[in-house]
Amino acid sequence: MYYIYMLRCEDNSIYTGITTDLERRMTEHFEKNERCAKYTNSHTPKKLEKVWKTTTKSLASKLEYHIKKLTKMNKENLINGTSQLKDVLSDKIDCELYENYCENC
Repeated sequence: MYYIYMLRCEDNSIYTGITTDLERRMTEHFEKNERCAKYTNSHTPKKLEKVWKTTTKSLASKLEYHIKKLTKMNKENLINGTSQLKDVLSDKIDCELYENYCENC
């Protein structure tokens, strides 16, 4: 299983990533160990905001790519629930292939 996640950082920016082990990856980000992302090393993460799961790395990478291309407002709408994936990405990907894993983490 692959997880696509959105992290809120202390500067209110949003980091998006993928992993096969959500708990391990959050530990890497929040503890800022040697395996954390460059971005979260310099932008301290404060909260896991949203997570979706899917079956393949290819699908996970596609969703991550398209989320990263969204405006800040669209990302915020995904996080606060005023928009769903299908509302902002249905013209880009098959949103039925992704399942909400963590609402308001």
